[in-house]
Order: sequence, then structure tokens, then C-alpha cells
Amino acid sequence: MSATLPLPNEIELSPDGPIPGEAPVGPLGPAGSRGSSRARATNSYLAHVARPLMSSARASHPRITAQMIRAMRPGVNRSLTALCPVPTGTRAVEIRERFDGGEVRGEWVTGTHVAPGPIHPDQRIIYYLHGSGYVVCSPRTHRGLVARLSNRTRMSAFSLDYRLGPDHRWPTGGDDAIRGYRWLLSQGFRPDQIVIAGDSAGGHLAFDLLAANHASGTAQPGTMVLFSPLYDPTFSLAVDFQRAGKRDPIIDAVAAQRILKLYTHTADADHPRMRIRLTPDMDLPNTLIQFGGLEVMGADARTAHRALVRAGATSVLQEWPDQGHVFQMFSRLAPESRHALASAGQFINAAHPF
Repeated sequence: MSATLPLPNEIELSPDGPIPGEAPVGPLGPAGSRGSSRARATNSYLAHVARPLMSSARASHPRITAQMIRAMRPGVNRSLTALCPVPTGTRAVEIRERFDGGEVRGEWVTGTHVAPGPIHPDQRIIYYLHGSGYVVCSPRTHRGLVARLSNRTRMSAFSLDYRLGPDHRWPTGGDDAIRGYRWLLSQGFRPDQIVIAGDSAGGHLAFDLLAANHASGTAQPGTMVLFSPLYDPTFSLAVDFQRAGKRDPIIDAVAAQRILKLYTHTADADHPRMRIRLTPDMDLPNTLIQFGGLEVMGADARTAHRALVRAGATSVLQEWPDQGHVFQMFSRLAPESRHALASAGQFINAAHPF
């Protein structure tokens, strides 16, 4: 990482180490370090873009919010795609196959730094679960982010296209994520050679997958990397964090809670696939979690980190100063995005050496 940029606040824990409380982790960088001016400008721009959606969702009846999401989704997706362009030379191959009583949809994304040629089952791969609030985004919106992660790791990535609300309801997205992982295993990929990665809602999908694998006796992926993960899909953690004084530049927690409800609908908050319980008898992957210091979902990131450690996993938590939600997407706008992806790539490559 560049010496001119603040390093993230970071702590690495093993099952034998201390479990952190609510207090902030001590910084590795200079005390009081700030993000770059470009990062702060990016936050201001994204806040301006997100404000109409957040304001409308907070004030509207759920039926109106659902109609609004359907109407705004194409424009939101186009904007995100433009803000996170795909590196030149990236290869993307669409997949749509019937499997295990359902359908696996997604795309293989291969960066320019990955050797050309077919993807073989003996290769290391990434299984990517995009964020969405469970209502927007797709592999296309995240292709630029996934391609950059592919370049950092020299791994091809399968980016899942799972079902979204309000047209589909919980737990269809989770079912798709579980089916996609088992499809990869059926193609001959070894679990220990698979890195599960995801952002935002993709984090909750990843935890759901780990619990499902444990319940079915399916081998777990070797490593996990999560960007701004959602841990509590009721969004109560984030709402409480906001009421305690956290002011996210992009996400209004109450509005986001209403948007998530379009997918979770009447799901019981204590259902084991809503509130994922990680236990010491689970074989859990070594994990890196990154989140922005400004985001209201920092409470989810810290809770996920503690849950992993209490269950016996080794977890690394990075809080990046002055960054917003899934800031890793915006590498053309802020240098911290590039540095965070470099850190994620180093973490993956240390676990899966060439």
C-alpha cells in the first residue's frame, strides 16, 4: 500500500485470541488519518445519486416502493456499471444451466492477467456473490469489480445471477447461491480451491451457504473475502447504529430496511436462514472482511467478524477510513478502492499460492 494513504484499521484474530468488543480497533496508520480527497468527493457524489431512492423508500407505501424499485432498477444498474467499468481485455462467458431441480445462471469472468484458455477444474477459482439489497444489481454491474479481483488473484471467477425481490422472495436468492456452489463442485472444482467472495447482500448469502454446507455435510470453500457484508437482513443492526448517531453518506438505514423487506417479506427474523448462527462445530474458512469507516453497515461487519471468531474461525477485519459502502467498486474514482482490492488479493493469494 502507498505510504501516502492511510492504512485500514485492522485486527487479525484466531480462535485462541481475544474477541473484540464494540470499541474501535486500533489504527495501523497515523492517528486520526483521513481518506483521500477523491474518496470524500466520491462519497458526496454517491450520496447525491442515492438520495432520491432513499427518500422515496423511507416515505412510500411498500407497494409504491416495489413499483419504484422495478422502474428505477435499469437506471441504477446502468449507473453502477458506468461507475465501475470493465477493464479492457476482460473475458466474460454467460452460463445458464439446469441443475439440481433449478437453474444456475451467471457468468465466468476472467481478467487479462489470467492465462488464456479454458477453465479447468484443477484451477483455483472465485465464487462471487454480488450485492444488491436483494433488489438491484447483477453480474453485469459487478463485472468490473470481479474482473479486478480476478486480475489481483489470477483466478477466474464465477459470478452468480441470483433471483431478486420484489419479484422473488426469501429465500430464493439463498437457494440459488447454494445451488451455484454445488454446481461448481459437480464441475469438478475442489472446495479447498474455491474462494467465496461477495459484497453487501452477497455477504449474507455467503453465510447462508456456509450454514447449508454444514447441515448437508458438504465441504466448505477454502477462503472467504467479504466487502461491506450484510449479516442481519432485518437491518436492525444498521438501524440501531444509525439511531446511535452514525450518519452514512449514502445509505439511510430506515429506507434500506424497507427495501430489504421487499425480499424478506414475512420471513421470521429468528429463522436460521435469516439470523445465521455460526457454531464451533462448523468447518469455517479463513476470512477477510473489509468495510468503510463511514458506513452504517459497519455494525454488520463487526458482528459477522465476532461471529466467525466465536465459532473458531480466523478472521481479519479491516475498517477503511472515510470510505462508504462497497467502496471497492469505484477504483477509477478513489485510490482506496485499488488499495483495498490489492489487500484482498494478497489475502487470497497467501491462502492459495500459485
